[in-house]
Amino acid sequence: MADCAIGVIGAGSFGTALAIHVARRGAPTLLWGRDAARVAAMQEARENAQYLPDCSFPVMLTATADLAALVRSCEDLLIATPSHALRETLDALGPLLRDGQGLVAACKGLEPGSGRLVHEVFDSALGGDRPVAVLSGPTFAKELGIGLPTAVTIAARDEAFAEKIAIRLHGGGFRAYWTDDLPGVELGGAAKNVMAIGVGIADGLQLGANTRAALITRGMAEIMRLAEALGARPETLMGLAGMGDLVLTCTDNQSRNRRMGLLLAQGKSVDDATREIRQVVEGIKAAPEVLRLAKQHGVEMPITEAVGAVLDGRTNPVEAVRALATRPAKPEAG
Repeated sequence: MADCAIGVIGAGSFGTALAIHVARRGAPTLLWGRDAARVAAMQEARENAQYLPDCSFPVMLTATADLAALVRSCEDLLIATPSHALRETLDALGPLLRDGQGLVAACKGLEPGSGRLVHEVFDSALGGDRPVAVLSGPTFAKELGIGLPTAVTIAARDEAFAEKIAIRLHGGGFRAYWTDDLPGVELGGAAKNVMAIGVGIADGLQLGANTRAALITRGMAEIMRLAEALGARPETLMGLAGMGDLVLTCTDNQSRNRRMGLLLAQGKSVDDATREIRQVVEGIKAAPEVLRLAKQHGVEMPITEAVGAVLDGRTNPVEAVRALATRPAKPEAG
């Protein structure tokens, strides 16, 4: 395998789109998937027909099922597995990594059962002395895959590492900004999926544009309260990884989380809706973990609570909306 700057681990829709983008920039790029037969089919067809059809692989992109070879060949690794599989992925990577090899997480969520943020999972699994960054922002895989303009935020404790990754990814219609606000970027990417399910429910119940705008705005207020409790900066949540991603995910049917809400409003179960969507819906696993953090920090999140109650069967979409609508009046800043 040829040496490459960045190897992408995770051949789902977003990982494939990122690999296509990096390869379009002219860098030799490796894309890893665990299913060897599917990876071989992708390499032969020069596209990921299952998750990202009609987005052709550039000449510089190679799909591989050999994780060890990818790690040996690449300077930095971009991890685009689902967030609930992050620890398993890091456990597999740990023995293969070189000293100083950088890791970039492109998954949005919290660790199931612990509520850990993405960088905290990295610290727990690999120790805290490795260069680690997180990529987040309003990014639908299909649009990135076909080369439409996209903007993201790269966050890392070491802002120089965030800058290095941002510059490496920047270009070809892809704008990358950087910051050292890891909690803000990570929480924005996780919590917006829960809010998108709520907005999907409201739109599925045909509650109108006023309700949609109210849920997005008050959802942002919930996210910012929790983010502040975690030490994040407000301006991060008003940026790409916060408001930008929230608006995208809540308002366009490319969003799996929004589609989940729409299907729940039709009376479908979570399991049936997931089967229909046929991809991971991150907000399902994120909701209880966001609520776990909110409880730990004494933060009130009524929209998140309502979505969580629908997802775990304690209430139905109509009753959840009614409960939100009948909450007492209060100052907007509260």
